[in-house]
Amino acid sequence: MRTELAELALALFVERGYEDTTVEDIAAAAGLSKRSFFRYFPSKEDVLFGDVEDLADRVADAVRARPAGEEPWAVLHAVLREWEARIHAAQWDMAALRLIESTPALRARLHQRRDGMRDRISTALRERPGTGLDTFTADLLTACAAAAIDAATREWLRHDGTDDRGELVDRAFTMLAPGP
Repeated sequence: MRTELAELALALFVERGYEDTTVEDIAAAAGLSKRSFFRYFPSKEDVLFGDVEDLADRVADAVRARPAGEEPWAVLHAVLREWEARIHAAQWDMAALRLIESTPALRARLHQRRDGMRDRISTALRERPGTGLDTFTADLLTACAAAAIDAATREWLRHDGTDDRGELVDRAFTMLAPGP
């Protein structure tokens, strides 16, 4: 039901605009009460971002599971290359990404959620055995990795989803790779 409700809400957001679509509109279109809507999602924004925390935990677990001795930047590249498609496929298609990019409230919420995700990933990077990373370095590497993913996503959108997302991620990580 959560998935169906999210798809219905996205269709309404695209058709009417995010600001002009109310929780009441979404609930009515789904044949639910407003109260029932809030059983599935705590807010209107969460229709688009509801699974981000779960994904963040799974990505952080993947960071922790990488081989000991692997350089932190290589860890982030490998994990985010693998998860990038899953993160966007799980929730955001082209219409949703364009909606988020064009709606200030949604962009702000996305950045808030990404901050939480970066914190979890940064912590996981520091917790890897033998890394000895300080908080500043882990945060900086994680922020750079997020910038790489963001740039790859924006480029993908500019080309209407025709570019290979994985290649864009690889290109961004290569360009931002820390020097020796």
